[in-house]
Amino acid sequence: MTGGSVAVLSGAPPPLQPLTPNICSCNIGRVFLHHSHFSNPSIPPLKRSIFDTLKLGTPSSYSSVNPYFRLKRRPRIRTNSALDSDIPNPLHQEHNDQEEISKKNLQQWDSLTAKFAGAANVPFLLLQLPQIVLNARNLLAGNNAALFAVPWLGMFTGLLGNLSLLSYFAKKRETEVVVVQTLGVVTTFAVITQLAMAGSMPLPQFAATSIVVACGLLVNFLYFFKLLNQRIWHFWEDFITVAGLSALPQVMWSTFVPYVPNSILPGIVSFLIAVVAVVMARIGKLPEKATKFVGSVSGWTATLLFMWMPVAQMWTNFLNPDNIRGLSSISMLLAMMGNGLLIPRALFVKDLMWFTGSCWASFFYGWGNLICMYLCESISKEFFLAATVGLFLWTGFALWSDTKAYGHESPFTSLKVLFFD
Repeated sequence: MTGGSVAVLSGAPPPLQPLTPNICSCNIGRVFLHHSHFSNPSIPPLKRSIFDTLKLGTPSSYSSVNPYFRLKRRPRIRTNSALDSDIPNPLHQEHNDQEEISKKNLQQWDSLTAKFAGAANVPFLLLQLPQIVLNARNLLAGNNAALFAVPWLGMFTGLLGNLSLLSYFAKKRETEVVVVQTLGVVTTFAVITQLAMAGSMPLPQFAATSIVVACGLLVNFLYFFKLLNQRIWHFWEDFITVAGLSALPQVMWSTFVPYVPNSILPGIVSFLIAVVAVVMARIGKLPEKATKFVGSVSGWTATLLFMWMPVAQMWTNFLNPDNIRGLSSISMLLAMMGNGLLIPRALFVKDLMWFTGSCWASFFYGWGNLICMYLCESISKEFFLAATVGLFLWTGFALWSDTKAYGHESPFTSLKVLFFD
C-alpha cells in the first residue's frame, strides 16, 4: 500500500492532476493557526492542505478504488502557539492519523466486498441444482408438463444476459465475477437442455443457443487469459451488441403472446438498427458521445435481458398459478442470496449497471418469486419471513458499511454518487 503525500502550501494550491480509477482526490478543508497573545511574523499561517496522490493498495488484481472517495471533514484542530514552535507540530500527526484511519476503513471494506463477491460463487454454483434435480425427476417420471412451469424464454434471456455480462466483467478483469457468470451460463444452459428434452423449448432455438454458448465461453476464456486476437474480440463485442439489441425487444414481445400477435417484427427492426449503429461506430461516422453510447450498449442490454428474466417468470406464474409448484423455493432463495452478495461490491466500485442488475435480481427474481410462492401457499410463512428479513438487513448493512468506508454523511450520499456522479 502506497501512502499519500501531504504538502503544506504557502500560496494558492496547484491544479489537481486528472484522476485515475485507483487515485482518490481528497479535500480536507482549511485549518487555521490559532494565536494567543503572541504572534510571530516569521511563521506564516497554514494554508489549505490537499492530498494530491492518495493511492490505495488493493487486495487482488481486480479490485479498484473509486475516484469519488472523499474523506470526512475533520473538526477544527487547535495547534501550538508560537512559543511552543519547538514542539513537534501535532497537526501533521493528526493528518497522518486521519489518513491512516481513512485508508484502513476503505481498504477493509474493499477486502470485504471482494470476499463477498467470491462467496457468491457458492449460491450461484448451487443455484440451478435444485431445479435441475426437480426437472430430472419429472423427466424420469414422464411428467414433462411440469417443466412447462419454467418458461424457456425466461431462461433464455437469463442465459444471454449471463453470457454478455461474462464478456463485460472479463474486460474489466473482475475475476470472481467472471467465475460467477461462467457458472451462471453453464447451469442455465443445463436447465435449457432439460426444457428442450421435455419439448418446452423448440429444437431449432435450442441448437442456435448451443452454438452461441459454446463460442461465447471459448472466446471469453481465451480473452481473459490474453490468448485472443483483439480483432476477434472486437467482432465478438459487436456480435453480442447486435444480438442483445435484437433479442431484447423480441423476447419482451414474445413473453405476452398470445395476448399480442405472434410476430418477429420487433426483432427484425431492432436487428437492423443495431447493425447500422455498430457499423457506423466502427467506421467513425458517429459523434464521440454516440460512439461511447454504442460501446456501452452491450453491457446495459445484458443487464436488461437479465432483468427481464423475473418478469417472464412472474408472467408465467400469473397465467398458470397451478404450475408454480414446479418451481424450486431453494433455487429462488439461492438466486436472492447470490445476487445479494454482489450488491456491496457493485456499490463499492460505483458500477451503476452492476448494482442495478444485482438489486433487481435479488428483489424481483429471488424475493419476488418467493412472494408468488408464499401467496400460492407453496412455501411456509416462516420461510418467507426469514428470507425477507435477511434480504433487507443485508441491504441495510451494505449501505451503512459503504457510507462509513467512504466517509459520507448518510447512505443517500453513496446512492447519489452512484447514480448521478
